[in-house]
Amino acid sequence: MTKRGNIQIAVYAFVCLVILLLPFVLGNDYLLNRIARYLVLGLLAMSLSLCWGYAGILNLGQALSFGIGSYCMAMTLKLRTVPVQTGAGGLPDFMVWNNVETLPWLWVPFHSTTFALLAGIGVPVLLAALLGWFMFKGRVTGVYVAIITLAALVVGNLLVIDAQAYTGGFNGLTDLAQLELFGITFDAYGRSTYYLCAICLTFSLFAALALTRSKTGLILQAVRDQENRVRYFGYDVAHYKSFALCVSAGFAGLAGMLYTVVMEFASPTFMGVPLSLSVVVWCAVGGRSSLLGATLGAIIVAGMQNVLSEQRAFLETWTLIMGAIFVLVVLFLPKGLAGLSEAIAGRLDRSRPSALVSDAVTVEKNIALPEVRR
Repeated sequence: MTKRGNIQIAVYAFVCLVILLLPFVLGNDYLLNRIARYLVLGLLAMSLSLCWGYAGILNLGQALSFGIGSYCMAMTLKLRTVPVQTGAGGLPDFMVWNNVETLPWLWVPFHSTTFALLAGIGVPVLLAALLGWFMFKGRVTGVYVAIITLAALVVGNLLVIDAQAYTGGFNGLTDLAQLELFGITFDAYGRSTYYLCAICLTFSLFAALALTRSKTGLILQAVRDQENRVRYFGYDVAHYKSFALCVSAGFAGLAGMLYTVVMEFASPTFMGVPLSLSVVVWCAVGGRSSLLGATLGAIIVAGMQNVLSEQRAFLETWTLIMGAIFVLVVLFLPKGLAGLSEAIAGRLDRSRPSALVSDAVTVEKNIALPEVRR
């Protein structure tokens, strides 16, 4: 492992340690809940960074996986709501209002929390695999991938809204029970929920980092930079791109489930176009080619939005301020905040040029592209 790699791991570990120790500094349960929400949004931004920054796949429908995960968690928690808030036989209240007499077959498996946890990750992965097969086997690239994923998001959002009798429609799923796992009750405003989000984010960050440093991750970066050349050397580019899209969808589904636990409801806005575009902005601000940068970008931007929108002096101008910040970042920090930190580190480290050459050689050796037979 190179010196640069060791420093990167140390930085990731330091940030995650700060996140885990934060409850000992903040004694306010409301602030813990709010920061937990930012951490979940950071996980969502990290999931997009994995497929956009490292595989070159701009997925404008990332909120679709997020929303599916959110609804999977909300469905199992809704079926555990106290009887006074449900209909006869435990039928969800909104179904009673829509004259649904029996629990739909789609809801029946969600009596099991285990099934809900698996579905919250598995369904987004399966949907991403289907989209990946359709797009990448047909060698769809660039802006067309963005358009297709955005269209899938819009279709999913409309299906959830139109199926009001089964999804709650515009109102979403509310009056949810608290999640219980391994004898622990996760109160949205308690430390247990905060640590659940923090631990999931920590695990996801290091798992994604390990993937990017593996041979598969290096090939994905080669696909991002020179797709035709990688294909020329005999690699199935479609499989690698589909894999990146599926892993990204799995992390987004996990973020969606955590978001429902933190917010205590699920809404079709969780799979709306505004949220999906916001994720792209967060990645751009933090640095799309940095998992930690994208995560911190989401936390910083979401935090600033809430702080400014709650200040009386900025009630009518906070959106203008945020827009100006985004424009300045795009103009002067094309690689985001992560790029700025790398530039500063590069000036402080006199040996950085030789280190970059060493890393480039290591990448070539690790990919080990087979020789092409004539």
